[in-house]
Amino acid sequence: MIGIEEVKARGLPYHVAIIMDGNGRWAKRRGFVRTAGHQAGAQAAERMIRFVGRQLGLKYLTLFAFSVENWDRPAAEVDFLMDLLERFISEKLQEFISEGVHLCVSGDVKGLPVRVRETVAHAIGETAKNDRLYLNIALNYGSRQEIVRACQVIARAVQLGELDLKLLDSKAFSEFLYSKDIPDPDLIIRTSGEMRLSNFLLWQAAYSELYFTDTLWPDFAPEELLSAIAVYQKRDRRFGTVPGEE
Repeated sequence: MIGIEEVKARGLPYHVAIIMDGNGRWAKRRGFVRTAGHQAGAQAAERMIRFVGRQLGLKYLTLFAFSVENWDRPAAEVDFLMDLLERFISEKLQEFISEGVHLCVSGDVKGLPVRVRETVAHAIGETAKNDRLYLNIALNYGSRQEIVRACQVIARAVQLGELDLKLLDSKAFSEFLYSKDIPDPDLIIRTSGEMRLSNFLLWQAAYSELYFTDTLWPDFAPEELLSAIAVYQKRDRRFGTVPGEE
């Protein structure tokens, strides 16, 4: 098993994003209701946030918590997820403040229940000056919707004469995304054996390294994160260029 100091010595990725998948299957395999899987998933997220902030020293961590497609799940499950999210942020806020965690959100926050929206806004304000770990929660998020929204904002700006279309390039376009203040992920991890991005960070993932594991999210331990980073560190990231000759 690779050690934390060995991984850190090789150079950490700046930004790791995780698609936390498999809560329902974790519960089903144990004969539990699906909500028990989501509760276990929240505990796994708590462990991961503490590990990367306190021990690993990662700068940016994005967790895919709730997608725009998740609204199609049974109403009782959606209500549980919203309550779980609200409790999680409320209960961890003082820890975030003391641990230097800067909370931010990618997604359509306006589409959330008022109580959740207010809790999120309060936590973002309370942690705004922190800079030890930037914790980005993808919440009510869909990458296609994010890109369409950016196009709509750009179109309005052009119509109003606030933006010269000739100056719009990929860097300028990124400024209209939810992630405008967050670097693109170096490494994207998906748990549960699924091998797709599922409408997650499609623009930002252009040159991200991908890591897929069969481990269900509630069982995804810090040790496996170290293994994923070790794999990442062996990759040759050329960003479309040809390495220079020696």
